[in-house]
Amino acid sequence: MEYMHFFAIYYYIEYGQHLYTIIRCTIRLILLYQESVERSAHALSDVFLHDVYGIPGGDKIKECIQCGTCSASCPTSYAMDYTPREIIAAFRAGLLERVLKSNTIWLCSSCYSCTVRCPSGIKLTDIMYELKRLAIEFGLAPKGANAPVVAELFVDIVNKNGRVAEVPLVSRFMLRTNPFGAFKMIPRAARLFVRGRMPLTSHKIEGIAELEKCAGAMTEPMISGLHAGSAKTEKT
Repeated sequence: MEYMHFFAIYYYIEYGQHLYTIIRCTIRLILLYQESVERSAHALSDVFLHDVYGIPGGDKIKECIQCGTCSASCPTSYAMDYTPREIIAAFRAGLLERVLKSNTIWLCSSCYSCTVRCPSGIKLTDIMYELKRLAIEFGLAPKGANAPVVAELFVDIVNKNGRVAEVPLVSRFMLRTNPFGAFKMIPRAARLFVRGRMPLTSHKIEGIAELEKCAGAMTEPMISGLHAGSAKTEKT
């Protein structure tokens, strides 16, 4: 940004005090905005670190020895922007933008190979799930990606019905991602409907209230952890 100060001095010499003052104020506003963005990013990174460390076994991420066993075991690592090993290193380094803007966490197939084979006992699959949840909650999922939409709709339907309902899931997904593409699926949907494989209505499970209590009991510590992380960051 120093080159902008030289421009300000140039305008002062050429055009006088008033324009010089305007340029200087503009530079100051830009610098203040950049500082604000950096502070917000740092605070959010601290919140994510605090939350991931708070899940069962999440603190073991500190014990990663960067051996690459997770990357070698992952069946989808060939298509990832960054391998699981690199994601762990970036996350611990606070490079939150690199972690969330990559396709890695969304390509995780939940096979648990990395978790089973990790010599440090890191539950990497659970960490991937937590990163997905936080990315959706804070609106940081990659724009235009399908996986975050599927995850968000899936959780919403399960929370309401206690089970997944294929028709609402697929129809809502198509409306949000590719409305006109739904017409291509009509012939297949008709065949499934004729064979009784595609019910048009969704049904709630019995004991949905108990399921909501269980979900609330699991979510409350996560929310408390996020608030604690935010408070800790504000104090520092």
